[in-house]
Amino acid sequence: MALAEAGARGRLLLWPRVVLFGDSITEYSFQDKGWGASLAQRLVRKCDVVNRGFSGYNTRWAKVILPKLISKSTSAESTVAVTIFFGANDSALKDLNPKQHVPLEEYAANLRSMIQYLKSVDITEDRIILITPPPLQESAWEKECLAKGDKLNRRNSTTGEYAKACVQVARDCGTDVVDLWTLMQKNQDFSSYLSDGLHLSTKGSNFLAAQLWSCLEKKVAALPSLLPYWRDVDHMNPEVSLL
Repeated sequence: MALAEAGARGRLLLWPRVVLFGDSITEYSFQDKGWGASLAQRLVRKCDVVNRGFSGYNTRWAKVILPKLISKSTSAESTVAVTIFFGANDSALKDLNPKQHVPLEEYAANLRSMIQYLKSVDITEDRIILITPPPLQESAWEKECLAKGDKLNRRNSTTGEYAKACVQVARDCGTDVVDLWTLMQKNQDFSSYLSDGLHLSTKGSNFLAAQLWSCLEKKVAALPSLLPYWRDVDHMNPEVSLL
């Protein structure tokens, strides 16, 4: 059968997707043993996991670009889940990192605004997962800052305020939330979850993937495996199985 004929007979497969929206912790999530790659592996043949992570970004900038990434014309209908994972940059200290810093009240308002936007393009709150920033291991991150000639520009206590605000927004808006800041500190020595005091190590990525899967699993449970298993294809007449 010619490809043109097959195309005329068949319809384009609508591949569901999970969109990961965030800062560098999301951008790096497809590195070797990253949490995004782990989710993609779990969901292969069921849906695409799309990385929309932007290193250094905060919620002020994220709010601006979100409509460029997800709209009704970009298969919002096929989007089974969206994670919103910001706060590590918003919570930077204003005096030492004014470019990335976003005031706490604005951070919360920006999260609400992004949730409202997603709802306006028919991605309901039950498909939205907020993730708080992870805890900051100050001594390790200070070494990173000093190596660049900077002072320590974040504090774990400040990051915690942003994490609490994120959790509150999720409660108010009816979305799921992964409170990474709190969960990671249940282990008193949380430094092993972080590679440099701020970004996730392999252990931290595995931890987040497990926590996130508990939220995602029910959202993707009904998704079928796309296209038949190879043993189920009629090799004498594959079109019957595949079109």
